[in-house]
Amino acid sequence: MSQRFSTDVLIIGGGAAGLSAALQLADHARVTVLSKGDETTGSSHWAQGGVAAVTTSVDSFDQHADDTIAAGAGLCDPDIVHFTVENAPAAIARLTQMGVAFDQEGNEFHLTREGGHSQRRVLHVADATGKAITQTLTQRALDHPNIEFITDRLAIDLINLSRLGRYPSRCAGAYVLNRDTGHVEVFQANYVVLATGGASKVYLYTSNPDSSTGDGIAMAWRAGCRVANMEFNQFHPTCLYHPHAGSYLISEAVRGEGGVLSLASGERFMARFDSRAELAPRDIVARAIDHEMKRLGEDCVYLDISHRPSEFIHSHFPNIAQHCSRFGIDITREPIPVVPAAHYTCGGVLVDRYGRTDLPGLFAIGEVSYTGLHGANRLASNSLLECLVFAQSSAERIISQLDRPTDLPRLPHWDESKVTDADENIVISHNWDELRRFMWDYVGIVRTNKRLERAQHRIDLLKQEVNEYYAHYRINDDLIELRNLLHVADLIVRSAMQRTESRGLHFNRDYPHTNEHAADTIMFPGNLDQLDMMRPSRQA
Repeated sequence: MSQRFSTDVLIIGGGAAGLSAALQLADHARVTVLSKGDETTGSSHWAQGGVAAVTTSVDSFDQHADDTIAAGAGLCDPDIVHFTVENAPAAIARLTQMGVAFDQEGNEFHLTREGGHSQRRVLHVADATGKAITQTLTQRALDHPNIEFITDRLAIDLINLSRLGRYPSRCAGAYVLNRDTGHVEVFQANYVVLATGGASKVYLYTSNPDSSTGDGIAMAWRAGCRVANMEFNQFHPTCLYHPHAGSYLISEAVRGEGGVLSLASGERFMARFDSRAELAPRDIVARAIDHEMKRLGEDCVYLDISHRPSEFIHSHFPNIAQHCSRFGIDITREPIPVVPAAHYTCGGVLVDRYGRTDLPGLFAIGEVSYTGLHGANRLASNSLLECLVFAQSSAERIISQLDRPTDLPRLPHWDESKVTDADENIVISHNWDELRRFMWDYVGIVRTNKRLERAQHRIDLLKQEVNEYYAHYRINDDLIELRNLLHVADLIVRSAMQRTESRGLHFNRDYPHTNEHAADTIMFPGNLDQLDMMRPSRQA
């Protein structure tokens, strides 16, 4: 029999969004935070750049909003944009009160500038801002008596009471795999907050950690929530290119502080694509690099900051300098070989300004959600900001509802009575590799109708295989994540096929124009073939 847990608020995800929400809620409710691993597991920990916020008199909320909307290529929700940027200073104040020590210049914050920003407004902790924030939030959460922090847990599915019969639609918790024991546990909660991050692991090359498998997006979709704008996948223009480096991200702040992009010959090329050159938004820079690499048959381009003083480079980018040095690259003397890699999921679970989804009792915050802030392309350093602002607004909404009776029934256990241990896990690893490779080849920075059709055909075949595997064999980490990635890939491709234009991060050679009127791509549950949602028994 599986183990059962009960809490007031279940938060799935231990990054900046989930931890921020937990700390806001913990003085009012019992909070349980589930994480796949420790604080280094999620994308928040690896965020280098910083947090965008208006903190000087030369800047303004309107300027920050205008930059965000311009980067979003007409798809941002102006109300949400203004709501976010206007709440940014308060979010920064909360972090500093908790002990996050943003870099200072004299008595003021040291601000850097990144692509798409008209002002210096990015607060940072050297080039490891995400690490500083998540470490501070994690320690605060561990010290709070009302927060239970449980690691090595992988959520399988949300529990929608309407799927159990006789109950109205409401999220009542989740089935969760204990990665240590291999058993499925039942977590029951009055409210559930998804803070699981994005889905960039659907691509072969990504700057994200292995945990970015779209779990929250897939679970919310299967539970009955709408998903929006999944075709907009941001590819970070500059990740370290080296056979042994993985896809280590080279912060956009390097370009913000004067780094220039060039070909192997030393020729700069960005001015041919945009008047802002290296400070153009990420979608433009990524497409320019992709174009030059394919035109010349090159494996990479080069990012050069070596013209700045060595002391400046080591003080502003100590971690990048140290990491590159491990591979024999001295960034104070030579350029860095770089390539684009999948970086950020701009679409996600459709929510309002309080993080509410279509399913009562279920909230989604951070990269897993689509708030309307990012539109067709995310402005640099608005991601951590979104985590902080919507963690606050969702927590406030949940707190306002805590005194309402929920009267949840006892949830059924997970049923494993009809499954056996798999004897051919090679099926999972093969399908995992195939999915990520054809998504990179067919649904990457530049797309065509034919490429999308090929990807959809492969997804349909893989769904059949995984559905059969899921129905007959005991689940494990890889199967759960592959199942989620397939749902995410399906949503990305079908969304891309519906958009008959090129806009922001979505560029289709068959539709190179941009339509006069911008419209979101919203996917409604029930209009796609789905894999089995869950295997609960009828025994309470």
